[in-house]
Amino acid sequence: MVKIRLARSGAKKAPYYNVVATDSRSSRDGKFIERLGYYNPSARGQEVKLKLDLAKIEGWAKNGAQISERVAFLVKSAPKAEAAAA
Repeated sequence: MVKIRLARSGAKKAPYYNVVATDSRSSRDGKFIERLGYYNPSARGQEVKLKLDLAKIEGWAKNGAQISERVAFLVKSAPKAEAAAA
């Protein structure tokens, strides 16, 4: 089964997450099928905190991919984040 979830990157105590489509059996930070965006919770100032390709996420979901709880929350807040950045 394909899942859309976060993959952690970054340094210790400075996380940075990639939103990825991956096989549910692969590890959290392991192999993935496609990168769909990113989330930087520690972004400051002019840095972009959240960037998602909503069309690709919707396409994966239509094909049966399961979206994790946190990614679903980020997708709901994405239009607000993009409007605030503009």
